[in-house]
Amino acid sequence: MRSPNDSTPSRSNAFSEEFLVRLDERDEPSSAAEADAAGPWKLEPYPHGGFALLRQGESLRRGDRPAGTFERRETALLAAAILPATGRDPLFRLRGEETAAGFPLERARGEVVGHLEFYDPDAAAALHVAESLVRSPDALARLLEAAGKVALERAGKIAFERVE
Repeated sequence: MRSPNDSTPSRSNAFSEEFLVRLDERDEPSSAAEADAAGPWKLEPYPHGGFALLRQGESLRRGDRPAGTFERRETALLAAAILPATGRDPLFRLRGEETAAGFPLERARGEVVGHLEFYDPDAAAALHVAESLVRSPDALARLLEAAGKVALERAGKIAFERVE
């Protein structure tokens, strides 16, 4: 059994407990939320049925707590695809003042990229997630895998027709 003063790395972490305790005494950097949600994510069968979602390097065998548990694999895949987007600063914002064109939708840098007829912050949040998915090949692959064969066959025909 290791003592708290033992500075050798644990089997499940490359950093010593002493080092991690020292860091715990500091304020987390502003990037901590993004780092926590970024993954990479993996799925493991959950002992009580379904699937556990864990960060790479974590394991149910070692006693790590999953970020989520899901009855269906495709739901776990969707969670693994979208979680990296949840830790990031929003890529889109909706301005609160209506113009003749509607409510301005802007990128995080303030560039207006469109207008919405109604003030709908959920639409801006959904655009953030969609943009995050297309920026990440891993997240996009998980989303496509979660869609299944039938949806991919149909989508493949539609995509093929659109680029003819």
